[in-house]
Amino acid sequence: MTSAAEQETAQQEGVRADGPVPLRAAGVNGRRADSDLPGLPGPSVWPGAPTPLGARFRVGPDGVAGCNFALWAGGAEAVELCLFDEDGVETRAPLTELTHEIWHGFLPGIRPGQRYGYRVHGRWDPWTGARWNPAKLLLDPYARAVDAGRGNDWGALPPEVYGHVRDWPQQHVADTVRDDRDSAPYVPKGVVVHDDDDWADDRRPKTPWADTVIYELHVKGFTKLHPDIPEELRGTYAGLAHPAAVDHLVRLGVTAVELLPVHQFAHEDHLLKRDLRNYWGYNSIGYFAPHAAYSSSGTRGEQVGEFKRMVRALHAAGIEVILDVVYNHTAEAGELGPTLSLRGIDNRGYYRLHSDPRAYTDYTGCGNTLHVVQPHVLRLITDSLRYWVTEMGVDGFRFDLAAALARSMHDVDMLSPFLAVIAQDPVLRRVKLIAEPWDVGSGGYQVGAFPPLWTEWNDRYRDAVRDFWRGSVPDVRDLGYRLSGSSDLYAWGGRRPYASVNFVTAHDGFTLRDLVTYEHKRNEANGEGNRDGTNDNRAWNCGAEGETDDPLVNALRRRQIRNLLTTLLVSTGVPMLVAGDEMGRTQGGSNNAYCQDNEVSWVDWSLAGQPGPKSLLDLTTRLLALRHAHPVLRRRAFFSGRAHAVDGLRDLAWFTAKGTEMTEGDWYAPASTLALYLSGRDIPGRDARGAEVTDDSFLAILHGADRPTDFRLPGAPWAQSYEVVVDTSWEEQESAPGVVYRGGETVSVGARSVLLLRARM
Repeated sequence: MTSAAEQETAQQEGVRADGPVPLRAAGVNGRRADSDLPGLPGPSVWPGAPTPLGARFRVGPDGVAGCNFALWAGGAEAVELCLFDEDGVETRAPLTELTHEIWHGFLPGIRPGQRYGYRVHGRWDPWTGARWNPAKLLLDPYARAVDAGRGNDWGALPPEVYGHVRDWPQQHVADTVRDDRDSAPYVPKGVVVHDDDDWADDRRPKTPWADTVIYELHVKGFTKLHPDIPEELRGTYAGLAHPAAVDHLVRLGVTAVELLPVHQFAHEDHLLKRDLRNYWGYNSIGYFAPHAAYSSSGTRGEQVGEFKRMVRALHAAGIEVILDVVYNHTAEAGELGPTLSLRGIDNRGYYRLHSDPRAYTDYTGCGNTLHVVQPHVLRLITDSLRYWVTEMGVDGFRFDLAAALARSMHDVDMLSPFLAVIAQDPVLRRVKLIAEPWDVGSGGYQVGAFPPLWTEWNDRYRDAVRDFWRGSVPDVRDLGYRLSGSSDLYAWGGRRPYASVNFVTAHDGFTLRDLVTYEHKRNEANGEGNRDGTNDNRAWNCGAEGETDDPLVNALRRRQIRNLLTTLLVSTGVPMLVAGDEMGRTQGGSNNAYCQDNEVSWVDWSLAGQPGPKSLLDLTTRLLALRHAHPVLRRRAFFSGRAHAVDGLRDLAWFTAKGTEMTEGDWYAPASTLALYLSGRDIPGRDARGAEVTDDSFLAILHGADRPTDFRLPGAPWAQSYEVVVDTSWEEQESAPGVVYRGGETVSVGARSVLLLRARM
């Protein structure tokens, strides 16, 4: 029971034992009274138009230049546009026009560079999911640029940025007590941007999926320590556009960069309190704005032009730009999180709420989930995607926790509104679409289930390859599927082998070097007691945990890295590399460096000149050049396994160490050696002029045991002889190519190594 005194106190503060009591409205009918507005009377507001959403500079009626503002706020009672001058002084202008739940107005004289936000009025009733609070300045979801101000450098989120009283003593109702302190000095603000770029001078590479090699990188981490990039450009979009950065990508031979999130994001309070920052950026708050902290030229719209120049520079080098995007949740977290944008605009309209509407349905592990089945939320996401394609020049997207976007009401549904809209959109269906095909909710694991337009991160490939090279597989059945394009997952509905994005490492987890150096994570620097990050690393430390001076252990580790890289780059599907893996970058055993914005995560370019890493870089470059030169390694259709009518060769054949084709029983038997023959004779499809595509044939022998093995090379009709292309048992690869063996000859395959041979007929 609650005492009468407690009830009276709670009512004065805006709560009651079983729900909120109405708070006194500021002004009339939920609108702030004119006497409450700071400074002089507000600027002139013309009716304007409800579309497009956001702030759009244009020439209005009678040839007057200004800006049209339009905000969807479904259940709101009033909306104020807030303009900020150079000194941070705020002027408010009520938007009185309402069309189909969109509040809008045209303000003459407003120019690009103007900072702005919104205050949205409505009921405060968290028990029903209503969390309007006009004391909180809100970021426009359609803002093209964001000025983050101090960028959360105050050590913790100030209490003013929360819609509720964060330090309310009764913790069980803390989120229900409205906080009426002004948040404007502490929150990011939108910036008016003038888009007048027609991209007429840009040429998109339009690399076919089968020819694509993805290189996952972080804009800041890739450039921050590069000695040949001017210091003032390191860590920025301009730094990534610098010739020193672009030249490395070109020499390496990748065709696309996949940028970790560059949408404007915010830092979590628990990180700020530990003097850490969200480095990866999976905490979006602005789906149209390039993250301002990666700009070298300014944050009042200049970041937009700098991002575009970066895209142009990469396109000119033949490199596509893919964005890692986070539309499944926002930086506002759960009910105890800050009020920065969507929560204050229409909490019930933007987020999936729990059966108790005070709380959020969380399929993401980040506190909230966007309610994508709502038309206005779907519109927000698709408008954002089209904007990045048509006006920012990007070539595709990798969708973080894509299964959360594919949920209809509760279950993952491959006929969901989101996937249906993408499939018919004339812009989006033509770009590269990559799903991270899972979320953290029930039934969220959906590898192999996305429709034909989509490719997917294939974690089953990652696990199978890691398990084989650490000696932890009962047989080679699963590995055989993964090496040959994962037909068991993707050979349906017209999908192709390139539906599988093959990877051994990603930003999330160990680097390639750490994968062979550590078996246990080292995440203590994150301040979470090493509880964060997965324990399922499927790693092998080669006999010693962590860095060592033992030359034999280090030699084995270098060989294991060569094995993993070679396996990845001769597999059928789309390979993905992680920035720095080609030089043996380490994170010191951290497998969750999401908050390490320092040398732990940044690429160490000094490695490129060291003997071991340089050898690794040379091998990666050679393997990518080999892949580019040989279409048999970039198949556009799955293998049939059928024998050719003329010579009886299969397009794909599997061999035992005895030189005989594998039988059904061989697939079920324990084995540490697997060999696959890729025939260049039968490559489906034709070239641009309609001619048949033919190529060399290759034999790849993967040997995972700790001792060498004898292997009898298949003779005629498979080959008369074989030329060594790559032998990972060699420390220096320049010595391996050119060695020739006869067909039928027995050769020694080194312990834990890959032998890649070109067949000669």
